[in-house]
Order: sequence, then C-alpha cells, then structure tokens
Amino acid sequence: MYKPMQLTPASEPPVGKGWLYEPKYDGFRCLLYWSGDTPRLVSRNGKELNSQFPEIIQFCSVRQQEIKPFLPLILDGELVHLLNAFKSYFSAVQLRGRMKKSDRISAHATAFPCHYLAFDLLQLKGKSLIDLPLARRKKQLKQLFDKLGWDRQINPYSDQKLQLIEETADLPQLSAAIELHNGEGIIAKQTTSSWSPATRSRQWLKSKNWRLVPVIITKHDEINGYFHGSVFKESELLDIVIFKHGLAEKEWQTLLALFKKNGTKNATTYHMAPAICASIACIDFDGKQLREPHFHSFLLEQEPEQCTIKEAEKALRPKPATVTVTHPDKPVWPALNIHKDDYLTELLHLGDYLLPYLHNRHLTVIRYPHGADDERFFQKNCPDYAPNFVQTHQHHDISYILCNHVETLLWLGNQLALEFHIPFEPFHSAYPSEIVFDLDPPSVTEFPLAVEAALRLKAIFDQFQLQSFVKTSGGKGLQVYLPLPEETYSYEDTRRFTEFVSAFLCEQEPNWFTTERLKKKRGNKLYVDYLQHDKEKTIIAPFSPRGNTDGRIATPLYWNEVHDQLDPAAFTIATIRARLLANGNPFRFFQQAKANQPLDLILEQLTSLTPVK
Repeated sequence: MYKPMQLTPASEPPVGKGWLYEPKYDGFRCLLYWSGDTPRLVSRNGKELNSQFPEIIQFCSVRQQEIKPFLPLILDGELVHLLNAFKSYFSAVQLRGRMKKSDRISAHATAFPCHYLAFDLLQLKGKSLIDLPLARRKKQLKQLFDKLGWDRQINPYSDQKLQLIEETADLPQLSAAIELHNGEGIIAKQTTSSWSPATRSRQWLKSKNWRLVPVIITKHDEINGYFHGSVFKESELLDIVIFKHGLAEKEWQTLLALFKKNGTKNATTYHMAPAICASIACIDFDGKQLREPHFHSFLLEQEPEQCTIKEAEKALRPKPATVTVTHPDKPVWPALNIHKDDYLTELLHLGDYLLPYLHNRHLTVIRYPHGADDERFFQKNCPDYAPNFVQTHQHHDISYILCNHVETLLWLGNQLALEFHIPFEPFHSAYPSEIVFDLDPPSVTEFPLAVEAALRLKAIFDQFQLQSFVKTSGGKGLQVYLPLPEETYSYEDTRRFTEFVSAFLCEQEPNWFTTERLKKKRGNKLYVDYLQHDKEKTIIAPFSPRGNTDGRIATPLYWNEVHDQLDPAAFTIATIRARLLANGNPFRFFQQAKANQPLDLILEQLTSLTPVK
C-alpha cells in the first residue's frame, strides 16, 4: 500500500515553463486500488472507505468487465460531493466518512452522492508508472478514459462516478474559474515530477483561495491557547471561528495581555466585550465555523458593530471584476430585512443549483427596481448596456439573454431580476426537455388541492414507470415534472400525453380539478394547466426566487415531503441555503432520469385510441 505523495503549501501558484495546474477540491484524498472484482478506496491514513462510499464501488462493479483488460490499476484522486465543477462540499464528505450504519450511508448517498475525481495513474495493467514523469502519466490516464468511453469533463450531475481532473497550462483562466466558483484553490505540478510515496515535494504545490473575514475576538482558552472570533447576527454574538495559527509571537503575546487586562475569567476561559477586530483567512464557511482559519491581521479601524454575519458572508462570495454592484443597501424584501447585497449573496449560493436549468434557455426575467411586491416589468430583450460577457441569442426580433455563467447571474441580480422564467426547450432545439404540469389552486388556502393533485399524478406516472419530480411554484401551487430524453418527443407528442393525463385526473375528481382556462368558470377548483406546456412558453425555473413579499423560492421537493402538512411559505430566500446544505438537492438526478422514461409505448397506445378524422 502506498502513502500518497503530499503537497507543499505556497502563497501563490508558480509561473513559468514546466508547470501544469489543476483545481484543488475540498474532499478526501484517496487511492483507488483495482485488481480484482471489487476495487478498494484507501484514505491517506490507510483506512478503507468502501462501506462509506458505496456509490463509487457500485459504479465500478457495473463496469468491471469493460475495465478488466486494464487491471490491475491504481488511481490517485479525491472523494468529493460536487456543488459545481470546481467546488466540493466538504462537510457532506466528512459526515459520510464518519458514518457506520449502512441504512444511513445509503440515504446519505442518495441525498449527497459523491464522485471520485482521478488526477494521477500510478499503475496500469499491473505495471508501475510512478517513476514516469507526470506528463506521461497524465497522458496515459486520459487515454484510459478515452478507451473506456468515459467522459473527461467534471460534471456534478453525471452518474459516471469516476471522473477525470484535467490539467491546464492556462493559470489565469483557471484562477478566474476558481475564484468565480468558490473553489478551494489550485495545485501546481511540474511536468517532469515522478510520484514519490509519502513525500512532501516542492514539485507539487498547493495554493488556497483564501477569503478574508472580519470578526470580533471575544474569548481566549487558557488550556489550548486558541482565540474565538465572533460576528453579530442581529443583536446576538455568534461564534464562527477558533484560531491561533497565523499569529506572530508578538501578536499572540499582545492579544493575551489585552485579555488578561480587560477581560473576565471564567474557569479557564477569558471573555472580553466586543472591542478588538481581526481579519481571518479561511477557505469556506460551513454554516457554523470558518474552514481552515488562520489569523491574517488586526483591523484597527474597524468598529465591532461592522463585524456581522452578513459582512462575513459577503466576504466569502465570489467577486468577479467584471460585475459592479450598485446600491447594495437597497431594500429588496423589507419584511425579511433583506437588502440587495444579501440577495446577491443568496443568489450566488443558489447559482450552483439554478444555473443548470437556465443553461442555453431563452431567459425571461421579471425585474423589481424598487424591491419585491412593488412595481415590476418583464424583460426578454437584452438591454444595450449589458456588458460584453453576457451571452445572447437572436430569435425573431428578440435578443434573448443566455444565463450560462455566474457573472451573468450576478449582473442580473444587481439589476434586481428576482424571477427567472425559462421555456421547456433549449434555444437550439424544437423538442421539449421536460413535461411540466402546473397545479394552480384558486388561492393559497386551497393549497391542499395541489398536494392531492400532485400525489395523484405521481401515482399515474408510477403506474407508467415514469420518474417524476415535484417543486413548489414559489406562489400558491405545485409543479410536477417529467424529464424527457433530448431531441426525442415533439410538442405534439407531449400534448397528447398531457391532455390525456389532465383529463383523466379531472374525470376522477370533477369537483376538485378542472382544465378550464377561464378563471370565472373554474369556481373553487384547482386548475390543471397543461396548455402552458408548449414551444416558447415559459415557466418559473427550479430554484428561482419569486417577487412576492415573503421571498418564496420555487423549491424542488422530495416526494415524501408532499403531504397534508406541506406549507409553501416555508421555502424562502431566507431558508433555502440551509435546506439545501442539510437535505441535498431533490432534483439532483433529474438529468439522469431522462434516459429511462418509457413514453413511447404510452404514446403508441394514445395514438391508437385517437379516432381517425
């Protein structure tokens, strides 16, 4: 068993010939030994991780025969839970690594599926490659993926659990991507480097994407020597960091003297009223503590009242130089005390989940220049003043925005675009990518009708062996999705299906559900809207905010959440981030479901039932 080659910290990535660069992911470093029927995942401490990461082992088992000619092999890589192509959510990986019970592990693997990202090939067909230069090992690793027909692009939503970290010589481009996507950092490797077990080499360097967070130093633990940093959340102090690394001896002694002089001692801990502010370098914030913190500097000009949780989160978000934030203090949801800066922070967190659904779709936004629930207007045409990085696509006389990147999302957020509406097809296709049933009760008090309709639709789809997904509309209803294979079914095809299902639903409970478009004729019934599912018509995107007073989000749900106690008001801009980090993404497997939707047989049966005219 090898002990992995280690990285040497560096303040900046080296520049010059002979260096290659990779994204650094915040996960578990792990070697994958594959010689027989079952591969072994072994941590850098020699612990086997097979039972903790069954989705990786299952993927390997399914592909045992196709990889058999290349065995035995050894890969070096990282176990991650990807939020985007450059960022792993470490807390999910760490929690999995601590789990023991198989049922908990299985449930976690569904909510927070992990990938193994390979960056080096140490053995192939039983032959050691560790003495070869890195460039040759990398070449053979890419050839292995190509021969297996495996995709070489990092994709958080792919069911290919073994993926490839490709290197680049373009450091500026990679640095910009890491900053924009809140990645952990960059690894620089010399092309001529061999792989040296258990060695910390200057040929492999790591530089972190440090963010500087202002905190108030409030406590000192006399036993371990650590200081505590806090921020204000409303009027309460919230501990978010414990640190001592980074402090020079003189700084440490000065700080200790201040605590002894001005603080109060409780057992072995000194406490001090808010007075001293400091800048703490970290790589992330897991919602409770800063990740990998170390002292950076004192903030002598900073007032303690300025050290707030909002300022901390602002310091942690991407800051693309291409986007200027204007009027950051403008109220957006006054009832929630959410200003534009707060909205942009939350929108960027939502971006990892929202952007895949906006990708290559003609975008219609609703802008609220004076905040939610005030004056609004629809915008389809890209304005003349849009920056150059905003991609567009001309369709008829409209220049539609394509929101494919974080910069565009941030720019739209700064324009106070609060709602993101998309068509059912990508701009380059005439075929829908999904079917959506919009379940619209007459008012929010009749929301239980939407729950009943959604569950009945699911029962129908289960009978047809179709995989369905559900989300709140962000208003008073629910929306049920059926992913479709790309470029397969026309809108004429889907209309036959949606009309049949909607009519069947209404026939079962004519006093509850209707397909009547005119509101005055619906009475107190829920409207099953299938006519909206048509070319160039739009629907609110999954994870999009809405412009209502309470800041609701069009939130994907797990089916077991759809019951009588479901409250659509619970899913808001103020709660969505914590929900996603705690429960995962219910639409995580949306793209994967596209390949196995047996709609052909259903359409054939419907066609045979249609009378010939």
